[in-house]
Amino acid sequence: MDTVVDLREVTRRFGDLTAVDGVTLRIPRGTCYALLGPNGAGKTTLSRMIGGVLPRDGGEMRVLGLDPWRDQTRVKARLGVVMQSDALDDELNVLENLRIYGLFFWLRGRAFREKVRRLLEFVALDGRERMPTQALSGGMKRRLLIARALLNDPELLLLDEPTTGLDPQVRQVIWATLRKLRARGMTILLTTHYMEEAEQLADRVGILDRGRLIAEGSPAALIRETLPAWTLEFGSGDSGEAAAVLAARARVEEHGDRVYVFHDEEARLRRWLGELDLGAAQLRPTCLEDVFLHMTGRGLRE
Repeated sequence: MDTVVDLREVTRRFGDLTAVDGVTLRIPRGTCYALLGPNGAGKTTLSRMIGGVLPRDGGEMRVLGLDPWRDQTRVKARLGVVMQSDALDDELNVLENLRIYGLFFWLRGRAFREKVRRLLEFVALDGRERMPTQALSGGMKRRLLIARALLNDPELLLLDEPTTGLDPQVRQVIWATLRKLRARGMTILLTTHYMEEAEQLADRVGILDRGRLIAEGSPAALIRETLPAWTLEFGSGDSGEAAAVLAARARVEEHGDRVYVFHDEEARLRRWLGELDLGAAQLRPTCLEDVFLHMTGRGLRE
């Protein structure tokens, strides 16, 4: 597979703040790559650099074989972008919003109307062409943004936290849409706060923290290589001396009022669960969120 995004030691500064610090990554064609990170980690900045909106201060960048800053027009013509803000005109209806955007790509007439029909059907908005945009729900607006981003048949789709603030049912609909796009061979770069979203959609995950790429790999590989396979989680206020006892037998982390015990043997954790008075404990497979919090910390970032 050829490489759609190729970054080598890329840096971006805002005054004294280094928002992106020497990031190197590659995204092969036809894959979904998820960027994870706490608030302020540099995810949106990096995504905007890839989209040709911001220049870099150092390093090398190639997007679709081009420099995204020097060749902005050529790169943007081959991108689809869905940012965090809705960026829709509430004074217009669904079709009018799409028509204005389509003019940037010389889309009009019968071919445009047929493409709009297919795209609205694809994102489950068929029959709503004349609906005022301001009357759409948050989930409908996000699906309309995805349809708009697909008008130019992009080779790379940039999605910046596409399901933030949406309810679980809408999130599932958008995930299904993105899975269909990936199955069709579209390359997707996704920034998200939702670990489950990354596990559901991404072939490969990169974790950013303070502008640096601190881990990278498939979701399963990151979990396997970072922490033991099983997690016993319980409240520290209910545990008594259990955390100290278990620390001699397994990997234990305490964060706030929670204790996390990691071990590769489920049976052993289950036995300890029966032996110790742990209150409302939960035994579960280790997940990507455990890896993320292990690497970036559980303290609040603002």
